[in-house]
Amino acid sequence: MIQVLSGIATHAAALLLYPGLLAMVAFGTIVELAWRRASVPGAESPELPRRRPSPVVATVLLCSVLAAVQLAAPLNPVPGEERSVVLAAVALAFTAWASLALTVEFVAEPGLLLVIQVCWLLAVLGPAVQPESLRPQVLGNLLVPALLPVKIACAFLYLLCLPALLRLWPFVPPSERRGKRRLDAGRILTWFPYCGLFTTLFVPPPADDAIGLLRFFGITFLVAAIVVAAGIVVQRRGAAIARGLYTRAVAPYAGLVLLIVIATSVLMR
Repeated sequence: MIQVLSGIATHAAALLLYPGLLAMVAFGTIVELAWRRASVPGAESPELPRRRPSPVVATVLLCSVLAAVQLAAPLNPVPGEERSVVLAAVALAFTAWASLALTVEFVAEPGLLLVIQVCWLLAVLGPAVQPESLRPQVLGNLLVPALLPVKIACAFLYLLCLPALLRLWPFVPPSERRGKRRLDAGRILTWFPYCGLFTTLFVPPPADDAIGLLRFFGITFLVAAIVVAAGIVVQRRGAAIARGLYTRAVAPYAGLVLLIVIATSVLMR
């Protein structure tokens, strides 16, 4: 009974405090404010999200928390053997499906968004094909020279997909055309899982100490800064350029990444 209660308390702390809800909201709010200041210079302070979350936000919250506790974050209370990169990927992928299913009339370019999501799933699961392990901390710790081309290719594809998955692209839905925009609650909740999963998959896991904690969040904030910069560039280039980039460049590059993954898997057997 004591072990059961201890396990419940440990998982509750992970879900509600760290690396779950509290860490997620704090990280996401900082990055979202930075994104708004950088993308809309001189804009007035945005309104806070509504107190009562919509079904979409509630669904995104649950999926994002589930994904966040799978990360190889230092001092994560969830044991390493209970974490799975597939669970994190499915949970994050469902956030986009929830937006499409519940508010399809407010989602710009839904078909293209799903194509980008498939490319992102390839970037997440590609490094796991040859090691045949689904533990996030194991995948990040693999530095075998033969697997480096796969990891580098998948990491670049992952970063290419994030501006679209985080809806930083310049396709503005009609619902957002108002005088004073609110902070995007859904995006606030997904900044940390998306960027933290990149750090987990493509960077060796840090130690479970204060320095490791600073290293993990430093790299994760750096990933967020790269995504913000990419989002600004895409917005300034315009919707037509962004659409062409994702349809004529990212999708074919994902095909090349798939060939690299298959070739690596065959050569290493």
